[in-house]
Amino acid sequence: DNETQHQVTLSQGYWLADTTCTQQLWQAVMSENPSNFEGENNPVERVSFDDIQKFLKRINKQQPDLDLRLPTEAEWENACRAGTEAPFYFGGKDELNLDQVNYSGEWDNYNADGKTQPVKSYPSNPWGLHEMHGNVLEWCQDWYGEYPAELVVDPDGPESGVNRVLRGGSWINDGRDCRSANRGWSLPSDRIDNFG
Repeated sequence: DNETQHQVTLSQGYWLADTTCTQQLWQAVMSENPSNFEGENNPVERVSFDDIQKFLKRINKQQPDLDLRLPTEAEWENACRAGTEAPFYFGGKDELNLDQVNYSGEWDNYNADGKTQPVKSYPSNPWGLHEMHGNVLEWCQDWYGEYPAELVVDPDGPESGVNRVLRGGSWINDGRDCRSANRGWSLPSDRIDNFG
């Protein structure tokens, strides 16, 4: 009931990296690797929203023309869907499988026996973005709040809140939680081994 599809207009272009941040990049910028599932091409995990803000501040200081930031929730979902309207960019529940997505392997049950996989281990969506479903939950810029049902232009979420938005599902999540529309949330200080 908090995932009502609605028309969104994004009036400004945006760029999104084709993968989540790797441990190799995080290590190069932050001189440390907090990840549980080590591998230089694996996504960095066990990073909080607050940690990511420090990472972005540091990399933007080194490369100010980039002006990097996390995507808004609307930008993230737009990029994940890549012009599609189904639960996953590749189709519905019947098309979901472990060759497409790193998740628990079940529609409605988590599995703590998994782990992250190197980025680009799974097919990209039509826009060339990898692992938008599964692998690690991805932080977004927005505070978590009510999702509008009406037409909105350039939404950036509530002005304040308690929790920040996480999208995309992860290696431990069930298939339902990996859908394009699924909305997660957590405290900005939380560091969990499926947050990236």
